[in-house]
This record gives sequence, C-alpha cells and structure tokens, in this order.
Amino acid sequence: MPTAAATALGLFATARLLGLAVVAGTAWGTGQRPFALLGRSWDSLWYLGIAAHGYGRTLYFRPTVIHSDLAFFPLYPALVRTVTTLTPLGGGAAGLLVAWCAAGVAACGLYAIGARLHGRAVGTALVLLWGLLPHSVVLSMAYTEPVLTALAAWSLYAVLSERWLWAGALAALAGLSRPNGFAVAAAVLAAAAHEIWRRRGRKVPHSLWTGAALAPLGWGGYVLWVGRRKGDPLGGYFTVQRLWGSRFDLGHGSLHFIRHLLLHGDRFVFPMTMVIVAAGVLLYALLIADRAPLPLLVYSGVLLLIALGGSGFFESKPRFLLPAFPLLLPLARALVRTARARPWHATVVVGALAGLSFAYGAYLVVVAHTPL
Repeated sequence: MPTAAATALGLFATARLLGLAVVAGTAWGTGQRPFALLGRSWDSLWYLGIAAHGYGRTLYFRPTVIHSDLAFFPLYPALVRTVTTLTPLGGGAAGLLVAWCAAGVAACGLYAIGARLHGRAVGTALVLLWGLLPHSVVLSMAYTEPVLTALAAWSLYAVLSERWLWAGALAALAGLSRPNGFAVAAAVLAAAAHEIWRRRGRKVPHSLWTGAALAPLGWGGYVLWVGRRKGDPLGGYFTVQRLWGSRFDLGHGSLHFIRHLLLHGDRFVFPMTMVIVAAGVLLYALLIADRAPLPLLVYSGVLLLIALGGSGFFESKPRFLLPAFPLLLPLARALVRTARARPWHATVVVGALAGLSFAYGAYLVVVAHTPL
C-alpha cells in the first residue's frame, strides 16, 4: 500500500477507534454493554436473524404495520453467515468484523477517488472527513452502510478508470447490499450512456455494454425475488417497504414531520437530522459547482433524492446519506487549502469535527434510544 494511502487509512482508523472509546466509556458509565449496543441493536438484529436462520421472520403490529425481514437485502447477512461458518465468532462479533473490514476497504476507495481527481492530500482529507461525520458512529456498528460504501467507492473508481466490467460487477453487488444500493447502478448506467454518446460513430467496447448490463442485476434481482415470493413480481417488495412505513412520497411525510418539529420540538436527534440533511443539499450544490464527474453526481444525487423524498424513520436519513461520500469532496479541497495556508485553523476545524462526531455518536448509540 502506498505511504499516502496508508496514512489516510491510519487516520480513519484512529478516528473510529477514538469514537469507539467514547461510546464504550459512555456505555460503561451508564451500566450498558458497548459491544451489545454496537453489534445487536435495531436493524442489526434483523440482519443477524437472517444470517442465522434465513428469511421468514414477520412481526404483525396492525393491518397497516407489518415488519418483514424481506425488507433487508441479502449481501450483508450472507457475509456474516460466512464469517460465523468459517470462524468461532458469534453473530454480533461477525457482524462487527464485516462492517469494520468493509469500512476500511471503503476508506481505501475514497482515498483512491480523491487522489485520482485532486491529488493525494485531498484523498487523505476526504477519508478523514468521512470518518468524522456526525453520524459516522454507524461505520462502527453492525450495519450495512460500510459494505455499500466500499462497493460504491470501488465501482465508481472503476468507472473513472474505464474498467467497465469491474464497475458493473461491483455495482451489482452494491445493489444486493441495501435498498438505496441502486444508486451505484444508476451512476454506472449514466456514465456508460454518456460514454456511448461520446463515442457515437465509433466502436463501443464489449466490456462497456457488459458492465452496464451487469450493474442493475443485483438490486433488480432481489426486488423481483421478493415480489415473486409475495405474489406480485413488480410490486411485492415495495408493499413490504410500505408496511414498514417506508415509501417514496416526494418528501411529503418529511415536510409534515418538520412542521411538527418546528412547532412543538422533539428530541435532539430530530433537529440534528434536519441540519445534516440540509447540509447534504448544500454540499451537493457545491459538488455541482465544482464540476465533479458525472458518475459521482448521479450517485450522490440519487442517494440525496432518496433521503429527501422518502418517508419513514426520519432520524435514519443521515445514515442513508453516509455512503454519499462525494458530497465531501468540496470540503476536502477546502480543508487542504486551509491546511497549506493556515495549518492551525485546519487543526482547529478537524478537532471541532472530531469532538462533535465522538459526542454525537455516543449520544446516538447510548442515550438517544431511537432507531438509527
């Protein structure tokens, strides 16, 4: 591994280890077990259940609220099942191992993209900023966002370097990791379409066509499988999501909740969610102004659109945006410029981000008692 990449990965690991230490200290101080909170909470329990027993669990609350494990995509539980089969680790420990390894792979992918586009310093800053996001504690939990981000980063890197077969294959795997994983396929397809248009009148390599064809197969295959299992091939999966309370309504449900929040207030996690999502919109505008490559714009735009337009668990929106790492590119470039001109200012900024990230992460995991 090149020295600069190793430095970036080391900074990321340090940030997340310090964040884990704060979570652990807060948990022990309140009489709770940190690894149970990190490895066996909320969605983690559903994924671990699938890894141990396969699909088939359904909880009935009322006719319009039915929680089925079919809402959860299969790649992460399959990886957890592989680890528990090959090692003596239990489900929670295996889930954390998969997530932590995937976060490291994702950090390497972020560095590769940042370095390719703007140089090694920006690649390092991009990795550090991603590890210090307010909600980056999710990267230390048994959740699927690290897996999606790892596959997305390397798929997008493959697109930027015109390795279409790798791009399509990794996009297909990303589509098996999470419902919003189809953002990777959308980015690959948009880049492929642009390349075909650019080459009009000239021969298009077979690898491009094959990569584009592979990209949507993971997401589309799982959605169709769930639909067939529910007796409605095209709509069955979306019915499962709707019964969970998740649907795409162009943001109507979120706006209604924000109105309630502004009028009546609520727990700290909700206004913080609103601030993080608003920051994501601003960063996307900066990414467009920065003339970022098309696949990064499409990928981030789809993830942002899902977060803005989807209803359901409002407090989960920052987690849905966690894989949208290209949004951090303008900040990474600004941080590098600041570090070169005023190193002390950059140090203060990084320190403030670290303090916010570690404190808010401990709050989310230990104190908030709300679905992430």
